[in-house]
Amino acid sequence: MAHVVRLKNVCVKVVQLFLGGVQMNRHTLRCLAVLVLAGIAVLSGPALAAEHDHAAMANRTAKTSAECMVECNQAFHHCFMQIAAGKKEHSKAAHAALDCAEMCSTSAALCARMSPMMAACCEACAKCCDACAAECEKLNDPALKACIDACRKTAKECREMAK
Repeated sequence: MAHVVRLKNVCVKVVQLFLGGVQMNRHTLRCLAVLVLAGIAVLSGPALAAEHDHAAMANRTAKTSAECMVECNQAFHHCFMQIAAGKKEHSKAAHAALDCAEMCSTSAALCARMSPMMAACCEACAKCCDACAAECEKLNDPALKACIDACRKTAKECREMAK
C-alpha cells in the first residue's frame, strides 16, 4: 500500500509542475492525481496484458521444446541401436534427431529466460523439427512416432513464438 501512496504523491507533484502557477486546494489536486493514475492504468492495461500473454507463450514454448528434446534424444538412442544392429537406413534420422534435440534444448533455454534472441532461435528450431520429423517418417518405424509428434507440435509452437 505504501507504493500506492508514493505513486500518488509523485502524481501530485507532476500535476503541480504541469499546471504551473494554477492554485488548487489539496483535495482537488489529489483528485486530479487519482484521475491521472486511473488514466495511466487504463492506457497501460492492454500493454501489460500483451506482455503477460507473450511471457505465457514463451513459457509454453519452453516446455514444449524441452519435451521435444527428450523425445528426440530417445529417438536418437533408438536409431543408434538400429544402426548397431546393421540397419544403416536409420543413420540420417539419428543425425536429425540429435541435431533437433540440441536445437530444442537451446530454444527451451532462450524462451524460459525471455531472451531477445528467442524468436530467431524458435524459427530455426521449427525448421529443425520439420527436418527431423520428415527423416523419421521415412523409416515408418512405430518407435519414432513420439518423436515425430513432438517435432510437429514444437514446430507449430515455435512458429507462433517467432511471429
